[in-house]
Amino acid sequence: MQFIETRGNDGTHPLKVTFSQAILSPIASFGGLYVPEALPELGETFLQKHLGSSYKTMAKDMLTRFGIDIDEAVIDEALALYDAFDDPSNPVPVVKVKEDLYVSELYHGPTRAFKDMALQPFGVVLSSIAQARNENYLILAATSGDTGPAALETFKNRANVKVACMYPDGGTSDVQRLQMVTEDAENLKVIGIKGSFDDAQGALKRLLGSDTFKAALKEKNTSLSAANSVNFGRIIFQIIYHIHSYLELVRQGAITMGEKVYLDVPSGNFGNALGGYYAMKMGLPVEKIIIASNENNVLTRLITTGKYDLRDAHVVATTSPAMDILKSSNVERILYDLFGEERTKALMEQLDNEHYYELCTMELSKLQEFFAADFATGDEGKQFIKIALEHGYLMDPHTATCFKAYESCATKELKTIAYSTAEWTKFSPTIANALTGEIDTHDIDALNAIAAEANIGIPDMIKALFDKPVVQDTIIEKEQIEAEILNFI
Repeated sequence: MQFIETRGNDGTHPLKVTFSQAILSPIASFGGLYVPEALPELGETFLQKHLGSSYKTMAKDMLTRFGIDIDEAVIDEALALYDAFDDPSNPVPVVKVKEDLYVSELYHGPTRAFKDMALQPFGVVLSSIAQARNENYLILAATSGDTGPAALETFKNRANVKVACMYPDGGTSDVQRLQMVTEDAENLKVIGIKGSFDDAQGALKRLLGSDTFKAALKEKNTSLSAANSVNFGRIIFQIIYHIHSYLELVRQGAITMGEKVYLDVPSGNFGNALGGYYAMKMGLPVEKIIIASNENNVLTRLITTGKYDLRDAHVVATTSPAMDILKSSNVERILYDLFGEERTKALMEQLDNEHYYELCTMELSKLQEFFAADFATGDEGKQFIKIALEHGYLMDPHTATCFKAYESCATKELKTIAYSTAEWTKFSPTIANALTGEIDTHDIDALNAIAAEANIGIPDMIKALFDKPVVQDTIIEKEQIEAEILNFI
């Protein structure tokens, strides 16, 4: 399979690239992204074939149908990392919460968040390519809380790879921060910035497109790539769990093969939703993808009004901080798929220059064929957390936004699969407040309170964080990022 560019070609980039080229150099012409030239067809024949398959077997078949230029042994090694999840036989449990609502739990990996589903295998793939080429790579990561820990975990001590991870100081949960700042591998650098996730992601995209930065790295015998979902190496692994979740509903007798479902996704950077969209385009029976947001509800406005308006927008700190994002990178891939490269380039340049764009009536109608959207306030999310626990289900505040969107957007005649993107341990003060009313609770106290309230144990890897020394204490202004990274290299 070949990969092409969302904003057209500038005459200097190749017209088409392979999968390995797209993940090693993820930014395309005019600052655009890479997308598959065509998607493989995975209709009912594929689904029936894998009704009795393991997650890894189905995943390998899907990757094979994408025709990626990665050795089979590397793919096997990458997928074998799912064996270290809580249940190797089922790394993504799908749990019934209501008669028509199921939760796909994507957080059973080493950092207790859904980013492990893609970044665990991605780390193996990228490091293997670098070693095969005898090249050194700097991997940039910008995180609102989950990408960072997952990227650091998968790349630590891997050959031919260094990672510089940027996070907004004060913009993550304590557990997320501790997962990053206690990492002590020599090939990892964690950088807190005085700003928002959008500032971190903006710096990442700027550096990925900077010839002077790349030249400075070249002097150090290093090339540049990224671990964010601008990299299709992330997205390809995020398609898989949508297919798995559908098959799980068939296995559980909740639906019959071919019956449509809603996919209900808490979305910040739109990578999770994009994986569902691609699965839908490849043949998964999906009625619509529901986008759940928090108070930073630019995606809700885009999908309901066609307007992407950041002119007077500022990131609001919420109880679901991994979604505190205004500029969602993967919306661009949707625009390309629906409207083509010329229109995508025009819209993205308008967003960059004017902080605004608006879809025409026909374009909005096309977008709404695939997507619906709603958002939940922090208080609404806490109510859903409390109600869910009364029915025996403990969830984090990002998952709670899905419950609001499910109520407002889903037709109850069809089943809904909501995606739980983080374990409750990652955001314990918010959950403790929802359950007990306590405020300003430290994470460790909140974890213990929730464990007692819900009669559940705290995972060992979370408890251990509070005894590990902080070794990554860099906090800088965003203007200092480039110099800090070059000094690290």
